[in-house]
Amino acid sequence: MGVKIIKMFKGTSLLRLVLTLCASLVLVGMSFAAHINTNTPSKSKAQKKVSESSRTRHRMHRLARSRSAHVRRASLRTRRHHSYERFHMSSFAEDLTDGDVTAGEDPTVRQAAIDALGNMNGTVVAIEPTSGRVLAMVNQKLALSSGAQPCSTIKLSVALAALSEGLISKETPVSLGGRYRMNLTTALAHSNNAYFEELGRKLGFEKVAFYAHQYGLGELAGYNIAGEQVGAYPDQAIPEKLGGVGKMCSFGEGVSMTPLQLGAMVSAIANGGTLYYLQHPTNPEEVANFQPRVKRQLDIAPVIPDLSDGMAGAVRFGTARKLRINFNEEEILGKTGTCSHEGTRYGWFASYANTSVGRVVVVIFLQGGRPTFGPKAAEIAGRMYRNMYDHKFFVASAPSDTATVKTVSTTP
Repeated sequence: MGVKIIKMFKGTSLLRLVLTLCASLVLVGMSFAAHINTNTPSKSKAQKKVSESSRTRHRMHRLARSRSAHVRRASLRTRRHHSYERFHMSSFAEDLTDGDVTAGEDPTVRQAAIDALGNMNGTVVAIEPTSGRVLAMVNQKLALSSGAQPCSTIKLSVALAALSEGLISKETPVSLGGRYRMNLTTALAHSNNAYFEELGRKLGFEKVAFYAHQYGLGELAGYNIAGEQVGAYPDQAIPEKLGGVGKMCSFGEGVSMTPLQLGAMVSAIANGGTLYYLQHPTNPEEVANFQPRVKRQLDIAPVIPDLSDGMAGAVRFGTARKLRINFNEEEILGKTGTCSHEGTRYGWFASYANTSVGRVVVVIFLQGGRPTFGPKAAEIAGRMYRNMYDHKFFVASAPSDTATVKTVSTTP
């Protein structure tokens, strides 16, 4: 009996020992499994972490297409920027002086103009501002044509009108949107369109047109100059969809101005307010018997200093600064103009030399394609002033300021 009990006890202990060992193995296995799961992701989870959902793939595809379209649009804009405006006229020409009548011109001034213009498709007009005598007119066929859009040179007329009306002084800040302000000197020097559009809107078409006609636009500038044409100034503002009076005052849209008309206006600025008829002597006898003829007196003397600061600034640091590449011995005041119309680009520069021995007005008008623009006209004017200076024009041959004035009040 005792032996059986002992055997039963040993069996029970052995069974417990076996069960304990099994339980330990199970726990160790679970612990090992838990350890593996914690540090090494399963295959399915790893795949989920690096793969893209269908929504993500769709979004990435859409972004890729959007970026590609943006690149194409940017490329198209770049191409359009360089080629959207096509010109059909050449900026260069030969035989520009064929047919010119030269016997009554100043030979020094004429040769300086020819050399400066070179083969550029354009014209040069030089004027004695204290008498209205045309000293030289190179490429007279173009100079006497029906004119062209004045581009930014129209800003001179608008500035004089605004100053005469008391709308501004040279320091008046004009709001151009937000906190941006600009005065007349800076606007003229840099030919700011927004500034002059604002002046035009404030003046209104009637006042803008009144002053433009006072300064000689829309009428013959010359006195019995054979072949001269009148240009054109509209009776009303261009439609608002084309820019209205603002565009007329910044680019001269709708206006046709001749080099002679611009020269006569700048001559009045240079001499203090006398608008002369321009006269072009055709032989030595006409030169010897020359008499100035006054068209009318302009009440601009009080505002010329405000205007001239901007014209001087254009040459010193603004749109006409290329002039100084060739000439800086004397003070030059001027205004550039650049625009295009129906496949032709125009380049204007109107200026006068303010020297101790007298003044001379030089107007450059160019027509053609991409190489044609206002700063190029200013560069040509610089070469012309250089040529005249080197040939002692400003010392020995400067036009006299003492010519007898004969007032003529009727239109020739």
